[in-house]
Amino acid sequence: MPQSMKMSGKLQIWGLVELCGEPRNENETVCSHRIALTQRLILRWFRAEGRKFPWRKPTASKYQQVVAEVLLQRTRAEAVSNLYLGFIRCFPSWIKLALATERDLQEFLRPLGLWRRRAASLQLLAQQMAGRRGRFPNGREQIEKLSGVGQYICNAILMFDKGENQPLLDVNFARVLERVFGPRKLSDIRYDPYLQKLAWRVVQHRSPQQLNWAFLDLAAAVCSIRKPRCPICPLKNVCCHAQSGGVETSVAPGLTKITIANSTRTNSLASNIREANSVGV
Repeated sequence: MPQSMKMSGKLQIWGLVELCGEPRNENETVCSHRIALTQRLILRWFRAEGRKFPWRKPTASKYQQVVAEVLLQRTRAEAVSNLYLGFIRCFPSWIKLALATERDLQEFLRPLGLWRRRAASLQLLAQQMAGRRGRFPNGREQIEKLSGVGQYICNAILMFDKGENQPLLDVNFARVLERVFGPRKLSDIRYDPYLQKLAWRVVQHRSPQQLNWAFLDLAAAVCSIRKPRCPICPLKNVCCHAQSGGVETSVAPGLTKITIANSTRTNSLASNIREANSVGV
C-alpha cells in the first residue's frame, strides 16, 4: 500500500497528488491510466446520454462550430439551440455575418442576453474574418488578437479549425475535473497551471471533440453545482468527490491540499480505479 494511504486519522490528499501511487512532480501527479479510465467511462456515458445539438453534427462546418462556441459563452446550450438554425440560415458565412446590420444581429441575439455587446463583438470578428477570406491565422498568439477571442474561443478555433486537441475549459468542465481529480489552487481557471495541464491531458485522445462535449454534458446533467447526482454518475468509482461522500473542497490562493475525513473511502477509491482497469471498462 502506498505510504500516503497508511496515514492514521485524517488522510491528507494533496491537490496535485496521484491517488494510484506515490506522487511524482507537479506535472505528472495524475497518472495516465487513471486519465485513460476516465476517458473511457465518460465517452461510454456520452454515447448513450449526450445532448444532440446541430453544431455537433458531423456535417457542421468549421464556421458553424466556431460561431456556436462564440454564442455559447455564458449561455445555456439549450438557449443557443433554440435560435441557432435560424441564425445560420440568415448568416451562413463570415461574409454574410460581416454584412449584417448590428440591429439585425441584436434582434437575433436578444434571447441570449447581453445582445448589444454580443452583436458588436461578433460582427467585428466577422468583419476581420471576412477580410481574411474566412481563414483563421496560425498560432495561439495571432488568433487571440482577433476581436472577442480569449482562451476558450481560441481553444475552440484550434480544435475545430486547426485539428488540435484542445480543451473547451469553462467553469462547468473545471467543476467535473476538480471533483474527480482534486481542486485547483487559483480562482481563475485560465491561469491555474494544474487545471490547465489536467484539462489538456484529458482531451489527448482520438476523439477530442466528443470528450469535450462529454465533460460539458456531464456537468449539465449530473455533476451540477448544487446537489450533484453522484449515485448515477459514470465516474463515481474514480471520483474524489463521490468517494468522499460529497465533501466539497474550496479553492483559495496558496491552498495545496484538501482533507478527506474518512480514509476508508479514499482506499476504496484507489481500489475502484485498480479494479476498473483490471476488467478493462
